[in-house]
Amino acid sequence: MAAQNVCTLRGDAGTAGPGAVQSKLDRGKHLHDTGNHPAVTVSPPVAMPARAKAPSPHAARVAAVRRFNRFYTRLVGALDEGGYLHSPFTLTEGRVLFELAHRDAPTASELGSELGLDAGYVSRLLQRLQRRRFVSRTRSPHDGRESHLALTAAGRAAFRKLDREADALVEQLLAELDDAEQRRLVEAVRTIGALLGAPEPNASRAAPPYVIRPPSTADYGWIIQSHGEVYAREYGWGPRFLTLVARVVADYVDNFDPVLERCWIAERNGQNVGSVFVAKDPERPGVAKLRMLLVLPSARGLGIGKRLVDECTRFAREAGYHTISLWTNSVLATARQIYADAGYVLVREEIHDSFGKPLTAETWELTL
Repeated sequence: MAAQNVCTLRGDAGTAGPGAVQSKLDRGKHLHDTGNHPAVTVSPPVAMPARAKAPSPHAARVAAVRRFNRFYTRLVGALDEGGYLHSPFTLTEGRVLFELAHRDAPTASELGSELGLDAGYVSRLLQRLQRRRFVSRTRSPHDGRESHLALTAAGRAAFRKLDREADALVEQLLAELDDAEQRRLVEAVRTIGALLGAPEPNASRAAPPYVIRPPSTADYGWIIQSHGEVYAREYGWGPRFLTLVARVVADYVDNFDPVLERCWIAERNGQNVGSVFVAKDPERPGVAKLRMLLVLPSARGLGIGKRLVDECTRFAREAGYHTISLWTNSVLATARQIYADAGYVLVREEIHDSFGKPLTAETWELTL
């Protein structure tokens, strides 16, 4: 009969409302009819497993940058109780004071644009500083909606104190490092800024962008390491290239002839960015060899490679050589162009795989 096919809840199902029925279904209760049919079991709903979020391929790098951010904000006093560097200013207020101290009456919109801050937030921040008599406003004569900002006498005094505290903190950090470590730190800071788009600091246009100098003892190790790193990264050259570089440098140092041989280091902002050697050819009297020309990627486009090659050519001529020769590879297009522009001529080619990849070696020469 039709009534025998109707399933009811075990117990007093007739008085249970929809909520009670659903509650019992949710708990996985059994259903049976009032006849002699087998009981029907209703399984509880099965929850679908949540789809796991695919890990970012850069998760480790993201974590490293965030870990450094946490470390550095603590290191420089951004988390100090009561204010930045224990001053009465927040980190953002301190930065605003810095900008006003180094700008000629900027407007609030200019300040917000420079700092990447919301206009409303900048307005509230400036109002606080104005109430504390650190900042003054002067209505713009060209646009009544804008005001030009400046530090008051109290604001300038507050900034100078905060600036001295910041300098002292950095000096204290640097004092824990030796000269080489300080150079590494400064170069790392510059690298971070360059990679993330920080503008270059203002510098005198008359100041040269680099200097060429003789090597120090430590520079020879830098030459070997830098060659290995640059050529492995840019061309995939393996350890056999590094051993060649080390051998060339060792031979130069062991057999150095101060009359007929030279090495130059290109330095920019206190950091090594390039190198080159002139060495005598042990098998060809009167022939100089230009060797180990290198310019780091961060310093390319400044004419350093050309300048180093010109130094080699000039020295070889003054030292009495009749020919200067060099060995390179066809994949080094920029270096080949520098040699060609300086008058060097390709005289020989050969195929080799000395560095783990098939290459075309080239010998270039210039008659002096």
